[in-house]
Order: sequence, then C-alpha cells, then structure tokens
Amino acid sequence: MSELEEVDENIWEMKKEGGMNVPGRVYASKKLLEQIKQDRTLEQIKNVAHLPGIQKHSIAMPDAHQGYGFPIGGVAALDTEEGGISPGGVGYDINCGVRLVKTPLKASEVRGKLKELLNVLFQKIPSGVGKGSRFSLSKNELKEVLEEGAEWAIENGYGVEKDLKTVEENGRMSGADAGEVSEKALNRGKEQVGCLGAGNHFLEIEKVGNIDNEEIAKEFGLQEDQVCLMIHTGSRGFGHQVCTDYLRETEKKYKNVVRKLPDKELVYAPGGSKMADRYFKAMSCAVNFAFVNRQVIMHQAREAFGEVLGLDYEDMELLYGVCHNVAKKETHKTNDGRRKVYVHRKGATRAFPPDHKKVPKKYRKVGQPVLIPGNMGEGSYLLRGKEKSMELSFGTAPHGSGRTMSRTKAKGKFWGETVARDLKEKKDILVKAASMPVVAEEAPGAYKNLRDVVDVSDDIGVAEKVLKLDTMGVIKG
Repeated sequence: MSELEEVDENIWEMKKEGGMNVPGRVYASKKLLEQIKQDRTLEQIKNVAHLPGIQKHSIAMPDAHQGYGFPIGGVAALDTEEGGISPGGVGYDINCGVRLVKTPLKASEVRGKLKELLNVLFQKIPSGVGKGSRFSLSKNELKEVLEEGAEWAIENGYGVEKDLKTVEENGRMSGADAGEVSEKALNRGKEQVGCLGAGNHFLEIEKVGNIDNEEIAKEFGLQEDQVCLMIHTGSRGFGHQVCTDYLRETEKKYKNVVRKLPDKELVYAPGGSKMADRYFKAMSCAVNFAFVNRQVIMHQAREAFGEVLGLDYEDMELLYGVCHNVAKKETHKTNDGRRKVYVHRKGATRAFPPDHKKVPKKYRKVGQPVLIPGNMGEGSYLLRGKEKSMELSFGTAPHGSGRTMSRTKAKGKFWGETVARDLKEKKDILVKAASMPVVAEEAPGAYKNLRDVVDVSDDIGVAEKVLKLDTMGVIKG
C-alpha cells in the first residue's frame, strides 16, 4: 500500500504510482485515519485512481470505510467523455438519503408523548427486512413514480408544493427513463413505496442541542430545544435490483475493460456509450423512487404527529433533503480547466456553497444545508456547504459517522436488548425496532465518533458546523 503524506492538517495524499491516473486523497484526523486503515479503504482509493478520465484526486471522506469497489465515503469525478460512470461507484442503495423536518414544538411538549408517537409512527410506516408498503402501485403508476419523482407524490396528495423547493434536485432527476429498468426491478418496487427498510435506515425524533452558529441556525429556522424529525432511507429493493442488473450487464459487455482494472468491481460504462446513457437513465429512476419513498414517509409522519401531538399538516416543514449514493452530471474546475464530469458520491453528501445556483433560493446566501447523521446514541449534525468544498471535494461532505466494524462483528459483540436498555437508562433515548439483531448491528460502538468526522469537515472547510441534533427517540427497521 502506498504511503500517505500529510500535505496539510487533516489532508493526506497518496502519491500517484503504477496505473494510477491521479493521486489519492484522504480527509481525516490522525485518529480517524487509524480507523480507516483497519479495512481495505485505502486500497480501494488507490484502485479508483486507476479509472480513466478521473479528475484531480480519488477521494475518501473522514467517515470512509470499505465498500463494493469504491469505498463508502468515496468521491470520484470522471470525465463524461474520457471517463465513464460506474454502478459500483454509486452503490446498491441508490439515493439513500436524509431529510430533516422541523416542528414548532419544544422537547418538553413532546417528551411525555414520545413513546406513543414512536408507536404510531411505527404502525404507519412499515419497517424491517422484507416489509411491504401499504401503497400498492400498478406497473404504470410505478413508472410514473420513476420518471416524475417527488412531483408524483405531491400530485397524489402526499405533501405540499413547497416541499419540492427544499430537496436536492427539487425531488426529481431529469432524464429518468423507466424503459431502461428491468421487469424484475419493477416487480420489486411496486410494493415498496413508503417503506423504511432495515439496516442503518431510521426515523429519529431529535431536538436542537448545542448551536455553533446562531446566525445560520436562525436562517434555517431553528432554535435550541426545537423538535425535528430525521428520515433516512433509500430506494429499497428497487434500487438494489437496478444496480445488480447493470453491474452484470456492464461486466459482460466490457470484459476488456474489466481485465485492465485492479478490481472488477470498478467496472464502468465508458462515457458517451449507449450503456452509460442507459445506466444513467435507470439510476435516475432509482433516485426518483427514493425521493418519492421519503416524501411518502414524511406524509405518514406528518399524520402521526397530527394524531398524537395535534400538529397541523403544514406545521412540519421540510428544512432540506440530501442524497447519498448517486452520480451527478456536473461541471467542475479541474487541473486543466472546467470539465463536465460524473461526480460519484458513494456514501457522501453534496455540500454546495453560498451563491451556487443549485442551492435553494431561501438558503442561497448562506449555503446548502448539509445533514450528517451519527448513530443512535450521538444524534446528528446540521452543517452548511462552504466554498472550499468545490476545490477539495467537488462540492462534497461526509454522509455520516461511518462504521468501524461489520454488521456481523457488531452482532457478535453487542446484544440488541442491552443496547436499547442502555440508551434508555443512560441517555433517555427510546428505541423502537422491528428486530433486536438490527439494534445490535447499529450499536453506537459500531461507528466512528460523529464529532470527529464533523470537526474534520469544518476544519478543512468543506462544510461548517451549524448545530447539533440530540436524539430523543428512534425507529429502526
């Protein structure tokens, strides 16, 4: 493995060697770097640097850990003509993402009804492995979902028009074409809209804790002790099937490409090819599916808060919604001028700065809200994108705290019931779960320290801390 050189505080570089087309970059403290070294993350960063058309650096964010081909927490910008698009660089849970929903309530107004609220949310929003939706769609309806995104949800009564103004891409990736999606994927997706799923997906009731920047918190409409809801889920089995289909097809079609790569999991569709165009259209369908999924879940959550706490539907305002696991066509400044690239953000969050045209108008003067969830015991952070992100990471920040151990290892080390009991007794956090083994997999001890990840992001200037969100109650699938 190549040696890493510290080129600036919290910035490490892996020199270009052999078949690497660019150097590797790791954004991490010394403590986080030691954790990153425990798996194949650095090897994967080096492998990604071999891809043709890659620009500037192969990047690992401070929450990075080993993934499929690309590390989770990996960022790579591949020229749309000289490079290509890699299904493994997007991942299986296409557009796994996070929404933060504000309420007008204080924690003291919710605490006494928290258990009831979690129960009602759990009843309304199917959670857990293999759980189907309460919304059964025909194949034609699903195709509308895939091409229209969250606009479909609003038109069908699952939200209000202003929801679209504060979500990435306004809740719809243009260019999605349901004709590029397999029958198997369509069949998997018909019964999954409005489902939370399992694994690291969650609903979390949080309150605003420590505020780092009062002025920006005010711009985001938040104050100390205010209750919010965070929603974290993705494209479920539909997105997984889209990834599976195109990985298999791309590997089969481009055997000559695979032979040249250090890892076949990096296989890509060359820029300008019909395959690249087809995958991008199918991936965009999965992105839109996830947008609708989170929109419907937010609709169900609004109903639950109304039933238990008497809130009006529009009292719960969407602050912002971000994507992870996606490739976007963007234009960025590179070492030899501005280029149109596929920015692969795998387990990474867009973090555009003030005045960027993709930031919603209401936030444009302060920058894009950046949502970074931690674990059940640590809560989450709200940050804002900064100009340095465009130079260092193609407008990208971390997406979470990142795992330090596999799910299998976590289940061997932690007992779900004990984790839930400790969270209640030591931190007054209520946990409602479909499966106690999932609680064990998601134990706080299986993750890096969230503050460490956020501090690095703030220190290098890709995203600035605004405030901490403290967990009150959490639903796990």
